[in-house]
Amino acid sequence: MPSKKTVLEIIRLLEIEYPEAECSLDYEEPYRLLVSVRLAAQCTDERVNKVTPALFERYPTLASLAAAEQPELEEYIHSCGFFRSKARDIILAANMLISEFGGVVPDNMDDLLRVPGVGRKTANLILGDVYAAPGSVVVDTHCIRLANRMGLVDTKIPEKIEVELRKILPPEKSNDFCHRLVLHGRAVCTARAPRCAECCITEYCGKLL
Repeated sequence: MPSKKTVLEIIRLLEIEYPEAECSLDYEEPYRLLVSVRLAAQCTDERVNKVTPALFERYPTLASLAAAEQPELEEYIHSCGFFRSKARDIILAANMLISEFGGVVPDNMDDLLRVPGVGRKTANLILGDVYAAPGSVVVDTHCIRLANRMGLVDTKIPEKIEVELRKILPPEKSNDFCHRLVLHGRAVCTARAPRCAECCITEYCGKLL
């Protein structure tokens, strides 16, 4: 396991490189973030951001999503892939949010995981971005790849990565750290050909490996 000093230095350097650590999904309300994250499964955030304006123009409220006809909803999200299961989950989630949570996206992990289509990644993203909950660790493909390359973890299992990162990341920085991993994974530490010569944390990554 890397030292606390090393982890803090990696965080510091990534903060300098990517000062704006924000979710790349566009949303105005918490339930729309939940919908967008469901659409982003096996799809790019860029594609989702192109789809959601028309989607939310057609269904501008949580109630309208809950009342949506699945075949019509599928047409709006077709290009995101897996559109049938995503449309089903969105409608079910909207109905549950209204019937069980008064139209409010839950602020705790247990309740979030009850919502159709919501897994730990989505739940942690909502907890971190919407509720600023300390210790929120969003384990996506970038996080899995970079955390392993840097030597922060030695597993590809998302649940285990979440646990291990929570042990070593300052709780108040964990959510932003995960956002910065996404930015770094897209810009420098790509899946096919990481550009180590351009990497702001190469020195520490090399020590960890």
